[in-house]
Parts: sequence; C-alpha cells; structure tokens
Amino acid sequence: MSSPTSMRERRSIPEPKFSPLSASPPTFEHIITGIDESFLWRIDDYPWERNVWNFHPEFEIHLIRKGTGVAFVGDYIGAFSATYLTVIGSDLPHDWVTMTAPGEVIEGRDVVLQFHPDRIREATRMLPEFAQLEDFFARAQRGLVFSGETLARGADLVERMGTQKGVARLALFLQLLDLLAGSTEYEVLSSPEYSPKLDAETLDALQRALVFIYRNFATDIRLSDVADLAGMSESAFSRFFKKNTGNTFTDHVNKLRIWQACKLLAETDMPITDICFEVGYMNISNFNRTFLRQHRMTPSAYRRLTPQRRSLRGDVPIPDETLRG
Repeated sequence: MSSPTSMRERRSIPEPKFSPLSASPPTFEHIITGIDESFLWRIDDYPWERNVWNFHPEFEIHLIRKGTGVAFVGDYIGAFSATYLTVIGSDLPHDWVTMTAPGEVIEGRDVVLQFHPDRIREATRMLPEFAQLEDFFARAQRGLVFSGETLARGADLVERMGTQKGVARLALFLQLLDLLAGSTEYEVLSSPEYSPKLDAETLDALQRALVFIYRNFATDIRLSDVADLAGMSESAFSRFFKKNTGNTFTDHVNKLRIWQACKLLAETDMPITDICFEVGYMNISNFNRTFLRQHRMTPSAYRRLTPQRRSLRGDVPIPDETLRG
C-alpha cells in the first residue's frame, strides 16, 4: 500500500503532541463545577494535559477558535478548521488533534463549556420550558457539529460568556442552548451503531491497535500486523475492530490517509501524484478512487475549491465533509 522508495523520498508525518490514539484508553475526565456555577466555562491552550482522548458524563460544547486538525468523536474521523463548534454527549469519547512542532503552543485554541444534563432536567420541575431541550440532548448524544448562521451566532455567544459572570453568563448559556436546540444547521457525527464496550481489556487492545495505525497509516500497513499486535487472528481482529470503532480496518486507514491528503492539498503546492505516495497509496488510481468516494470530487477539484491554500498567508482550508463509513 506504500509507494516504491524510488518514486520519492519518504517524508515523515509529524505526530500530534497529544492524540486520542495514545497508548492509554480514553481517559475519564473528572469535571468540577464551582459551587456558584451551573456549568463550567474555560479557555484551553493546545496542547495541555486535558487535550486527550477522553469521556465524561457531562455534555460538552466545544469551540475551536484557531488552527486546523482532525476531530475524533466516537467512530467519526474528520478534519476541522477554525471556527468549529460541536456538542458532545455524555460518555462519548472525543478529541481534537492539531499537528504541532516540538514546544509549539497554540494559545487559546479552545473554549470549552461543560454541564451535566441532569441539572437541566431537575430544573424542569420548576421551569417546564426546559423540557424542550430533551430532544436536543438525545440528538447531541452522538455528537453534533454546527454550520452557517448557527455557527456564527453560537461562537459569538460562547465568546461573550467569557466577559460575564453570574446571572448574565447564565442568560447567555441559555440563549446558546436555545439556539443550538432549535437549529437545523448541524451534522450528526458518531454513527448509531457506535456502542463500544468501555471495559479495560477491550480498550487496552483497541488503543494499542489505534496508536499503531495512526503512527503508520502512511506506510505499507497491513491487517495482519495490527492483528498480531492485538494478539488476535485476522478474522477475530476484523470483527473486534468493526464492533468497537464502527469502521473496518481498511476504511479507518483510508480516512486517515485522505484526511492527510486534504491537508496537503489545501496547504501546499505539492503535486497530487506526490501526495498520493506521501499518504500511503502506491498508485494514483486507487488514491483518486478513494478520494472521490469520500468527498464526491477529485483531488484536483478539492484543491481548486481551496482558493488561498498557503497557511503561511494565514488562510484556513475549507472543512472536510464527514469521514465516516
């Protein structure tokens, strides 16, 4: 699946400083809300210790203000760019990974709001209007990403919360919930079939496989190699991987490769043939076919739709479409 070495010199793809595909399973994040607050609002630099593949019972509204990268939400894999607004449901593993150079920090990349939906449900007994949010909570359980006017208005509300305290901040939070709950400008991220077993043994085997795939997706990576790493036969590993990621092994590798190809198409002038080999395909036909299937356009058409590609000029590539099986 990789190119002959005579075709080009292998370029190394930098690993993210923090990745959901680490040697550890998704981390349970313990969230502490102040005694005088009904939700948590904070600004995060990237990377820092909480930028990891994690899950928690609280809902999370997450605004990415700077940078580009790849989003992992349940079984969803897709590119993000600023501005990017998502809602993550209870216990849904998630992370947003940006490639960073050693020592590089993106200050204030993220604004994070976290709240327990049970607080809203408890308030419904006194304020019955809150019951209207229940359908939104059900949809958000799989993860939602917003676009259009909802994205613009939602990002503004999230930012304005940072300038307010007490009742004024709470009022903006309720406006945000009302906006997101009533919007049709969203895409569901994780699939209905995604229902992993969150036990230690399963997660350990799965994460060892995922970190290997992530570090080697641009090479001649084979199912047999990953199955051996997990201590399973190829057929047993295929069933295990599909059940716990929602994707087949081949689909998972292809999504990571095409994500990296999109980044190179958007941010560089590298020839498309070189990009094909750079991300792990050994022939251009297979690369074009896979790209077309995922994006419903050719790599050259994708590049033409990204008018000012150079990140050195301060431009951000257009967001990818959903990359899910």
